[in-house]
Amino acid sequence: MTEPFSTLSTRTLGKTGFAVSEVGFGAWALGADWGTVTEDDALAALRAGVDAGMNLIDTADIYGGGRSERIIGKYLRERSDGDGRIHVITKMGRGEGWDSSAAAVAAAAERSLERLGVDCIDLVQLHCIPFDVLREGTVFASLEQARDQGLIRHYGVSVETIEEALFCIRESGAASLQVIFNIFRQRVIDELLPVAAEHGVGIVARVPLASGVLSGKFSAGHRFTDDDHRHYNANGEIFNVGETFAGVSFDTAVKHAAAIDGILVRECSGATLAQKALRWILDYDAVSTVIPGAKSEQQARDNAAASLLPKISGEAHAELAKFYESEVAATVRGAY
Repeated sequence: MTEPFSTLSTRTLGKTGFAVSEVGFGAWALGADWGTVTEDDALAALRAGVDAGMNLIDTADIYGGGRSERIIGKYLRERSDGDGRIHVITKMGRGEGWDSSAAAVAAAAERSLERLGVDCIDLVQLHCIPFDVLREGTVFASLEQARDQGLIRHYGVSVETIEEALFCIRESGAASLQVIFNIFRQRVIDELLPVAAEHGVGIVARVPLASGVLSGKFSAGHRFTDDDHRHYNANGEIFNVGETFAGVSFDTAVKHAAAIDGILVRECSGATLAQKALRWILDYDAVSTVIPGAKSEQQARDNAAASLLPKISGEAHAELAKFYESEVAATVRGAY
């Protein structure tokens, strides 16, 4: 039986034209790098997210070596509607055996298609590949060929820097951009969002809770498990430091989160800090969707509920902007 869809506000995902829930499901944790997540828990979280109104799931071929895509594929198979109301967007370009050639792009798309169990991928995003590869341009022609072959419907780019994002808007047919955007990363507001909106390019906001710190649930000195990137990549040891705590050192991020909680204390009565932080992102109309991760049913439901909150007040927005400039900006590390 098809699960019922609750009502969440939708926005257009850039040039795809898809009406997607403004809060989507980030599925990195279903693959790896966030501690242990059983397949049963992963499937339960997906069901809860969709039941709560999410119709967009973001994943990547490299998450757990394909595990995230396979679990999503299993979830899609248990559904019987087949009407395309769930949009799965995935990524390629990391790991061995990939290059920017048409053959490699097609092969990567075909592997994702098999794991997801779908006939065509709604949106494939380049997965933070080197800027030099983007500049060379072959990869965009390869993606367009994959689209012409019916392997993908649209393509976008997940980027690490605003410079990369602006390049992709100018020099490619990217339908969307996936960027780190949260209260710790506010340069995007003035430097990218207006340009993306002008060109009809969608924005997918990732790392919206700064790897969970903006939930307000952690205290300084907390130790994450060895299989959690918040332990082994806390200072950018393995990949871009911005992907972990949005580039802010953990103890500093905890202090920032406490201050932000104080600024938002009177906003959105009854909501958690995490929900308020997601609502803050959604107050920017150029954002198509925000993709917090979820490892449990409750997390998925709580994330979706952020879409139902009233907007953050203008006064709180102004205070958060001032706090970012005076306290946060200088503490953000890594490419940005």
